[in-house]
Amino acid sequence: MAKLYFNYSTMNAGKSAVLLQAAHNYRERGMVPYLMLAAFDERGGKGRIASRIGIGADADTFLPGDDLYEKIESRLKEGPVACVFVDEAHFMEKKQVWQLAKAVDDLHIPVMCYGLRVDFRGELFPSSAALLAWADEMREVRTICHCGRKATMVVRNGPDGKPMMDGAQILVGGNETYVSLCRRHWREAVNDA
Repeated sequence: MAKLYFNYSTMNAGKSAVLLQAAHNYRERGMVPYLMLAAFDERGGKGRIASRIGIGADADTFLPGDDLYEKIESRLKEGPVACVFVDEAHFMEKKQVWQLAKAVDDLHIPVMCYGLRVDFRGELFPSSAALLAWADEMREVRTICHCGRKATMVVRNGPDGKPMMDGAQILVGGNETYVSLCRRHWREAVNDA
């Protein structure tokens, strides 16, 4: 039975590595996964999902405004797809999450989304809020704060190395920009007494 899954966490928890491992498992069993990524995320290369541990795979890309249901339907015309994997799901638009839900229901194909739950201000991404509302199953990919507690928040450091509380919600970056923290240490970092 096809379902919409949301695998969420903070930065640097290994979401992309988990996605790539799951896609590899499908390939190893003779099934074809369909990998998708926002076109503007080129950290692993153009049209490539990459993990910090050095593994990667090619992916189809999408832009804001693209109909993901139509992309999946079009891909199915080329041959069977066992599962759709979407990396950095927080980069989607809310309507694109609904299009994925429709693909699950109408095309009977499982869709596994991997992304952040909250931004550097502690606010839900619109697509993450939609996934939390509409996903059939949710799984937390855990990582830890420097204190050893579970990290649930992330700070964005500015050019001066100090945590920011203003700016665009979406800014592609990695370890040089973002640090995952527990809520207590996030509050300390952003001076929330």
